[in-house]
Amino acid sequence: MRILITAAGSRGDVVPYTGLGARLRAAGHEVALATHEAYADAVRAAGLEHRPLPSDPRTAVPGGDSGAAPGKRALMARAAAFLEELGDGLADAAAPGADLMLLSATTAPLGRQLAEAAGTPSLGVSLQPAHPTRAFPPPLGGGRSLGPWGNRLAGAAALKVVDRLYAGPVRALRARLGLPPASAAAVRRRGERAGWPVLYGVSPVLVPRPDDWRAGLEVTGTWWPYRAPEEGLPAAVEDFLAAGPPPVFVGFGSMASGEGARLAEVTVRALRRAGVRGILQAGWAGLVADGAADDVLSVGELPHALLFPRTAAVVHHCGAGTTAAGLRAGVPTVPVPVTADQPFWAARLTALGAATAPVPFARLAGPDAVDRLAAAVGTAVRDAGLRGRAREAAGRLAAEDGAARVVRAVERIADGGPARAAALG
Repeated sequence: MRILITAAGSRGDVVPYTGLGARLRAAGHEVALATHEAYADAVRAAGLEHRPLPSDPRTAVPGGDSGAAPGKRALMARAAAFLEELGDGLADAAAPGADLMLLSATTAPLGRQLAEAAGTPSLGVSLQPAHPTRAFPPPLGGGRSLGPWGNRLAGAAALKVVDRLYAGPVRALRARLGLPPASAAAVRRRGERAGWPVLYGVSPVLVPRPDDWRAGLEVTGTWWPYRAPEEGLPAAVEDFLAAGPPPVFVGFGSMASGEGARLAEVTVRALRRAGVRGILQAGWAGLVADGAADDVLSVGELPHALLFPRTAAVVHHCGAGTTAAGLRAGVPTVPVPVTADQPFWAARLTALGAATAPVPFARLAGPDAVDRLAAAVGTAVRDAGLRGRAREAAGRLAAEDGAARVVRAVERIADGGPARAAALG
């Protein structure tokens, strides 16, 4: 089959689909991944065709171009402009045609209009368990449970917010495609009635499948970014790892752009107070330690799969992908959630017993920031119970193969029958 995967957003929103696409390609499919130019090299390295989507993800991601998340009105205006541009980009990316479209959460409300216009089956492939449930609150609503019915109502309300956000872009895209008028909410509800399939690339160790979800919603296990078999860590990193005890990794991914100098100072002081070595990943924040330091190493993009198992603990913002990578490595996490879904994943890690209590990002700007972070790092490194639970969770993750379940779902659609009918819903 000719398969088009669409994904937009930060690096963590995109790179898991490189591994998924590589598995589909290995199964004999022709795979293209439509995403931002910033990730074209990662797409091509996985052996996939890259189809460009517009916009710089740094300006499209909430909080991606400033240290704090923007106000609600500014955020909504930014998102609406990004989505209108994205709709046109997706239409161009889909123009060569496909036999099946795999749509990420960010692209699905627009991609489904393209699938409808072309009569192409589509499948949701999401990194966030967004369907309403009594089991947990919506990921973008924070990590605190509101009780069974509160969680479900909040999940339904979150879907309505998404419907409003995509209302204008969906209307414009349907007009461009010559489709009859229909709101984003109406298209979503129609898909729900038809049982449109959505696969969630999440580990059931973190999010077991809720028993109140409808048929067609599955938790497959994590989809890992593609990594070439011969890939290794840079020599400077290997030398640093060999020079002393396992360090603590610190990184904030696509968060806190422009706050690198302040965060680096707080982080280095906290690591030294905790008596540990550290590896700081620059990310969008530009987190870089003093070049003269011999107990702290600054690095750029590195494969977490290779680095994390060789650390004593990981300190990060709790994006979905980094959360899964830390758990897979079997090392404790110090969660420092910033915004969006990050408090949700931080809460899941802490409830699992594989992480310290979260240190909210805002607290790293307070007068006790160094003490607070140092105490959490010390606990993560020295608490044997925390490490044992992290290792136990890693063993359970090792038994999962989320990409294989997607390959099987694609094959069911290719064979026709009920699965294909639902994918056309």
